[in-house]
Amino acid sequence: MKKALLFTILVPALLLAALCTYVLLQYERFLSQPLESDTSFSYIVEPGSNLRAISEDLKQQGLSDLPPVYLQVYGRLTQQAHKIKAGEYQIEAGTSLPQFLNILVSGKVMMNAFTIVEGMTASELLKALHQHPKMVNTLESVSSDDLITALGGEEKQAEGWFLPETYHFPSGTKDVDFLQRAYDQMQIALAEAWKERDEGLPYESPYEALIMASIIEKETGIAEERPEIAGVFVRRLKKGMRLQTDPTVIYGMGDKFDGNLRRADLRTDTPYNTYTRHGLPPTPICLPSIESIRAALHPADGNSLYFVATGEEGRHVFSATLQQHNKAVRRYQLKR
Repeated sequence: MKKALLFTILVPALLLAALCTYVLLQYERFLSQPLESDTSFSYIVEPGSNLRAISEDLKQQGLSDLPPVYLQVYGRLTQQAHKIKAGEYQIEAGTSLPQFLNILVSGKVMMNAFTIVEGMTASELLKALHQHPKMVNTLESVSSDDLITALGGEEKQAEGWFLPETYHFPSGTKDVDFLQRAYDQMQIALAEAWKERDEGLPYESPYEALIMASIIEKETGIAEERPEIAGVFVRRLKKGMRLQTDPTVIYGMGDKFDGNLRRADLRTDTPYNTYTRHGLPPTPICLPSIESIRAALHPADGNSLYFVATGEEGRHVFSATLQQHNKAVRRYQLKR
């Protein structure tokens, strides 16, 4: 009788001890065993995804040989199951399941980079965004002419209104949200630069300064030349002279420009032809950098009214008179 009673008590106790040992070992394994990857990898949590789907996905991808329920139970016990944030995460080799869950809860998603290059046009920007693999395209049917309207802005044209710089964003960002950020940055930068402008400039609004900045941007890639070129154009405007700048003519030609600007093109009137029309063109001709905006608002002093490219490192030579300018043209352009 005693033996039977002892057996009845001992066997369940041994089974319970064995079960507890197994659970403890599995828990230790869960805590310490790294995911099945020898290298770092990116893991994307889709919006609306839950811990159950994620744990099963890890199993299906061969990233973990542990039962999916382990991670699910751990997430509930630690109250992290409902704190997972969508996005793309960088997972390093050697990461355990608890560490993996902590990463998804942290919200520290991978960031992608996209550079708006100074001098590109709004249509070129839109095309480049649509080619970015980490960007969600929502504006594919929207032309650059309607872009500002899509962003809720008041300007009629998108040209010039996105600040060139390198932006970082998480995967899955919508193009409209990215552009809104660049648009807001340009609004802020232009407003701040306008407040610090020099006195006596021939601009009636910040927008006219933006137009001038876009011309400066297209005329030179040499930083120290920007104020000099701004000075030339400001003096020409004040004297009632035409700007006579090739980049505006090229912009006005649109798709008709084949890379070669001819005399006939300079004589063909368009709203952007500054050889046939006085004053500034109606809109910017590209996306200008903040440096070009500052140059437009702080032009260099001097008496030069002309400049011509030297053909060396993108530099120019400046002249105060037409006679000096023609001499420079013969030397640097006609090689006479």
